[in-house]
Amino acid sequence: MPRVRGLKNPERKQNMSKLVIVESPAKAKNIKGYLGRGYDVIASMGHVRDLPAARLSVDIANDFEPKYAVIKGKENFVKDLKKKADNADYVYLATDPDREGEAISWHLATLLGLDLKDKNRVTFNEITKNGVKNGMNAPRQIDIDLVDAQQARRILDRLIGYKLSPFISQKIRRGLSAGRVQSVALRLIVDRENEIRAFKAEEYWSIDAKFTNPPERKVFSASLSTKNGEKIKIENKEQSDSVLSDLDGESYVVKGVKKGSRKKNPTPPFITSTLQQEASRRLSFQARRTMKAAQELYEGVEAGELGTVGLITYMRTDSLRISEEARAAGNEFITETYGEKYLPKKPRYFKSKSNIQDGHEAIRPSMPKVTPEQVKPYLTSDQYKIYKLVWERFIASLMESCMQETMKIEIEAGEYIFTATGYTVKFDGFTKLYEEKVDDEKNDSASPLPALKEGDELKLKSILGNQHFTQPPARYTEASLTKALEENGVGRPSTYVTITSTILNREYVKREGKQFVPTELGEAVTNLLKDKIPNIVNVKYTSKMEADLDKIDSGEKNYKDMIRLYYDDFEKPLEKAKEEMQGVKIKLKEEETDEICEKCGRNMVVKVGRFGKFLACPGYPECKNTKPLIFRTKAKCPECGGDVIEKKTKRGSSFYGCSNYPKCNFMTWDAPSDEVCPRCGKSLFKRKGNVLYCPDTEGCGFTKPAPRKKKTEE
Repeated sequence: MPRVRGLKNPERKQNMSKLVIVESPAKAKNIKGYLGRGYDVIASMGHVRDLPAARLSVDIANDFEPKYAVIKGKENFVKDLKKKADNADYVYLATDPDREGEAISWHLATLLGLDLKDKNRVTFNEITKNGVKNGMNAPRQIDIDLVDAQQARRILDRLIGYKLSPFISQKIRRGLSAGRVQSVALRLIVDRENEIRAFKAEEYWSIDAKFTNPPERKVFSASLSTKNGEKIKIENKEQSDSVLSDLDGESYVVKGVKKGSRKKNPTPPFITSTLQQEASRRLSFQARRTMKAAQELYEGVEAGELGTVGLITYMRTDSLRISEEARAAGNEFITETYGEKYLPKKPRYFKSKSNIQDGHEAIRPSMPKVTPEQVKPYLTSDQYKIYKLVWERFIASLMESCMQETMKIEIEAGEYIFTATGYTVKFDGFTKLYEEKVDDEKNDSASPLPALKEGDELKLKSILGNQHFTQPPARYTEASLTKALEENGVGRPSTYVTITSTILNREYVKREGKQFVPTELGEAVTNLLKDKIPNIVNVKYTSKMEADLDKIDSGEKNYKDMIRLYYDDFEKPLEKAKEEMQGVKIKLKEEETDEICEKCGRNMVVKVGRFGKFLACPGYPECKNTKPLIFRTKAKCPECGGDVIEKKTKRGSSFYGCSNYPKCNFMTWDAPSDEVCPRCGKSLFKRKGNVLYCPDTEGCGFTKPAPRKKKTEE
């Protein structure tokens, strides 16, 4: 039976075979469970068609026409998919509800010969029974404007990457890359490092005292603030000692007590960037780890009596919108659990930024009444932590504000005034459940000040001059970099993880704890681009580009016009730079190793060639000795006793093998440890699940939990 288009008779539709195409196998399995008989749900495994990587694949002369092809390795899958589509009465395209998902649906429709006027596009904001039902009941046409917006970004990224990367590779080092967003992110890190280097610390002192109000014994703190009514500035120890000398023997009297109140409102539910930031602050999760857990929670997990269900809504979003159904469910939970006083009289609405995709909601629990503790037994540790974060943040966002009573006390000591501030919580509101962590938390003590009134004479318990120095701006972390990119309108929710991983993998930056530190290579790339092609690393320019590309979504801008505009802006300075830098090569300091050249005795250095890093003699051209760069571990091969060395795949993934290859073929993806098996003495390896095991081929079988690392950015 041929595919039926534009079905209007629901009864007829129910008796037909229907093919639903999603992106991931996990989502396919769970959606199939909700749809039941008559539906075949299969996963595309992401994109099935793209610009081939081996060539530019964009016809610049022909109005930037893209030349798409089936992704290598997916040819058989596409053939099978075409057969399934041909045998189905109706085909639904149910890829992710964002710009990228829309483009995947368009590529699928093109490959399968579907009519773009058909209403065969469905989206699921949440993988629940109702979410799937609502999505299937509201099919629509593929949104070509959304597709074009994705195409514009993909084509521009390809043009910039393919034109610019060879230039910087030629001028600095093989195998480098540059990009529309990654280069801006790198510049932010490099600029921050330059600020830190240029920073000159300034000394300053504070005078800090502790008092009691007899007969009370409770001690409270106050700091010197003014002298003769003017703010005091103490720059060195001599000035500090002079002030302390003035205060010696002075009496301390309460000059004034000011009471007030303040309202503290909850933060909005999560969007992609804020989820990544908060998970980094609270859990020390890298963005990739956060998004992996969030993806699993969205696609669906087996949750006991609840069955297989998606616990959160779609996790790539920059919208703060919340459905009225979700709001009502959250309000009901708050009333039942905490009481009506924890529910604001008027519902609270959060305003999204103007330049966002509003196709779906903020990140929230799909079923607000399902608490983290209810599903904890069914979740992995990471899934539970992320669900708890999302659930608490959402419920708290609906709750009443926290009310605080503030107090400011001025204490007179001759011509000097000390001040003490504090607050007490009169109504905890949303803080009963959740409070956002911030990068620079102030020590705002919640402990109440004693009951004081004007004229009270205080007893001085201690007084000290304390030395301080002004601090340079902090280096970026993954969380603060994501925040900076978002605030500057650079990148989008789907790109934040890729940006940071790219600049790390390219060795443009390195991690020191949670902080990003630019390498010499990263600084060289940034300085070259700043000098020769400044627009490509200009934050404001890239932000304007993003804003213009966003206008394609709504049909305000033509996508090829946008490509032409920004390609011309990029190509002209690039061609000029090529002319100006003919024969010029930027030299980097070579990394010296402990490996001695056996031909001339020099310490060999690390170089980068066509196939990656290798060791070379710095005496070239007199000495042309080279050898592979080998990373030796402390482990021994379980088969022959040789050294276990770390190797790299073409994509940069690590695996481990025997140094005696090809005589010994031992190979594993599992990282070796420094520990040995207590039974047979062979090196232990670490596999998934944080387990150390003995790889002894004679069947030792020893396993033990791996020792836990100290909590750092993982």
